[in-house]
Parts: sequence; C-alpha cells; structure tokens
Amino acid sequence: MERQEFGVAVRQLREATDPADVGLPGGRRRVRGLRREELGELAGLSADYVRRLEQGRSHPSAAFVRALARALRAGRAEYEQLSALAGYAAADGQVPHELGPGATRLLERFPGTPMIVTDAGLDLVAVNSAFTALEHWTLTGHRWEWNIAYRTFCDPFEAFRQSPADAADHESVLVGSLKSSVLRYPADTSLAALVDELRTRSRRFDTSWRSPRAVGVYESAATISRPEGAVTVVGNMIALPGDDLAAVMLTAAPGSADAARLAELVGAAGGPAVVRVGRSGPG
Repeated sequence: MERQEFGVAVRQLREATDPADVGLPGGRRRVRGLRREELGELAGLSADYVRRLEQGRSHPSAAFVRALARALRAGRAEYEQLSALAGYAAADGQVPHELGPGATRLLERFPGTPMIVTDAGLDLVAVNSAFTALEHWTLTGHRWEWNIAYRTFCDPFEAFRQSPADAADHESVLVGSLKSSVLRYPADTSLAALVDELRTRSRRFDTSWRSPRAVGVYESAATISRPEGAVTVVGNMIALPGDDLAAVMLTAAPGSADAARLAELVGAAGGPAVVRVGRSGPG
C-alpha cells in the first residue's frame, strides 16, 4: 500500500509541475506537467525506473526520494510526505518556519480580515494588522508565548472565551496537528520538548494526546472581550501545504452586530498587511 501511495504522490507532483519552473521549455504539450523522461533526467534516474516507482513496483532509497523532491522543486511538506510514504524520516526532520510566498500573498490579499499563519509546531510565524487590532494576544515572556497549543492548554488568554463544544473541537484540532507534526519531524527536539511540556502541565492535553478525537472540519467560534464591547468571531483554518503552514482567518456573521464591530476595530487599526512575529518555540 505504501509503495502505491508513494507512486501516486510522485505522479501527481510530476503532472502538477510546470516545465518552465524547472528550466525546461514549455509550449504545447499533450500531457500535463513533466514527462517521465524529463523527470528521470532531472533526478538522475531512468524513465523506466520512474515508471516503476509510479506503478508501485519499486521502492526508492532515501537518496532517490531527495533527488525526486529536488527535481520536482517540491515544497517542504511535499518532501516530508514523500519521505514518510517511502518509510524514511526527512533529511533533517526540522519544522520549517519560513513564511513563504503563498502565505505572504494570502495575508496581503485579505488585509481587512484578522489572520494568523502558523508553522507545523503551531507557532505563529506572521499575523496581519487586522489581527493585532483585536489586542487579545498578550505576551508573557514565556518560551512558548507565541505557540497556539501552549497558550490554549497552559496559558490561556483572559479575553478569549469559547463554548465547551467549540473549545473541544479547537483543542482536538491542535492535538491532531501536533501528533501529525511529530511523525513528520522526528528530529525536532524543540517540538518534542513542547509536547512533553504540554503533556506534563495539562491533563486535558495528555488525555487528548493518548485518545485523540477526529474533527472533520476546523471551524470554531470565540468571543473576544474588548473595553468597548465583546465581538464574536469564527476561525477557519486554511492549509498551505507547500511550506507546511496553516492560516486561520477570523470572520463574523455577515450583517451582524459583531461584523460591524469587527469592521470598526479593523478599520481603525492601520499598519502593514504582513507582521512577522517573534518565535521562541519549536526549532
């Protein structure tokens, strides 16, 4: 099964790769992406070997996985996926923290919507000024003050409240994300230290870690207290797989008093669309 899944992943990446992005001439082609011969030449493999890999009839070495990832200009998350499907840990096994062009564009294109971008260890990488306008993310000087999981389970925000159902879904998503990240980044000692700290300090986290609960779609509401009145927002997560990042957008129900209050807060904020934040957690 792993060989077949690895082959499918390679074929999908090959077909999704623009020849121009890897230095090959474009023009009119009968098939999408790269030909097997072209991928083989870029990776130093034969076209027949590429075919056998895609059909699940050969098992690549770790070096061949790296060669394929380089040839396909694969993002970090894609490389991690190929390594995992082939049965290997990634070359360095460290959580990537680069913001990346995709996440940057997302922040720039929604300046009026509070948004954060996190890495696979759930550390904030960047936010926008609309998010800072909410003024609820208070800093404590702790090692993991920028980490969503740590702040949720061990150091919650006073101005941030959720219903029991929303809190349960939110916490389950965080635990599931960290469990997946630990498998993908086994050599990241800081990520392992974060999980150990959470399991030691939070019984809720430890219980969920040992018996995780699946959540179909990430969407949960929260009420943020403000001096001029509370505002209720809904968080939706958007995966950015190429760089193994995720964005969370906070919105209010259209036409509601919360939407009007949120628009007023954001409109008075000003500031840059991309605010890179300090990180002192995993990595």
